Amino acid sequence: MTGRGVRLVGVASSAGTHHAGQERAPEALRAAGFVERLRAAGVTVEDRGDLVHEVFAADAMGATARNLDAVLRVARAVADLVADTLAGGALPLVLGGDCTITLGVVAGAQRHDPGVGLLYLDGDADLATPATTGSGVLDAMGIAHFLGLADTALARLGAGPPMLADERLAMLGYDETDPETYAAEVLRARPALVRFPDRELRADPAGCARTALAAVQRHASSLVVHFDVDAVDSRDLPLANFPHYGTGVPLAAAGAALSVLAAAPTLAAVVLTEVNPSYDPTGRQLARYVETVTAALAPALAH
Repeated sequence: MTGRGVRLVGVASSAGTHHAGQERAPEALRAAGFVERLRAAGVTVEDRGDLVHEVFAADAMGATARNLDAVLRVARAVADLVADTLAGGALPLVLGGDCTITLGVVAGAQRHDPGVGLLYLDGDADLATPATTGSGVLDAMGIAHFLGLADTALARLGAGPPMLADERLAMLGYDETDPETYAAEVLRARPALVRFPDRELRADPAGCARTALAAVQRHASSLVVHFDVDAVDSRDLPLANFPHYGTGVPLAAAGAALSVLAAAPTLAAVVLTEVNPSYDPTGRQLARYVETVTAALAPALAH
């Protein structure tokens, strides 16, 4: 990555989630010094501002893919941006926004490299589908769309469906007790899909990340790294849009895992999701998040 610049873009969208708030994250992270800390660490950052602005809107009570049109509109814009950024030789660093934007990031990366893989550090397995959901919330369905288990237009944004073969995906940090997003039978049927639930990530964050990275690198020619703040236990960092108390990992452990994943020599893009600044009126937790995440990313991005 010598000489490669980073293009930072905000995706100010809460369209795919439970309620408004996440659309404020890119602005809040900038205000908390996100860009300045990267530049101070030697990263060449071009901040392109916010790509879109979409705010959560209530859908029909029985909707099983809530706000699909808005989510799809955002994801397509993200895919175009990521593809253009990679074609220009820069690395996309995408600040979300809800988790559905990662579908756009991967789709855009696939236009540049069909062999892209995904390292998914997230507090949820995101295996809900329109057929199984109780909420209809699309950011609980990201992995299901990548694997071709969910059949909406989002599943056809990139290659496939499925957008990703099992061996090009690693899942780290998910909660095995969540009835909406975790499906043990789905994962048992996919032995090639590398996975470490939160209990394993707590025990050895860097080791799990190294194993996941090595496994996916064998099958993918480039890699997207996704970090959802809800992988962090809300008792330590209450910033996640949908709180996770008593699950996930401490913030320091998430930072340790993220630093390993971001150091992938074939890194294609990084996407950060699910921060809700509404939960932090003093800014103290945002400052902790920014300090940890920039410290994890900077060594790789400045290389």
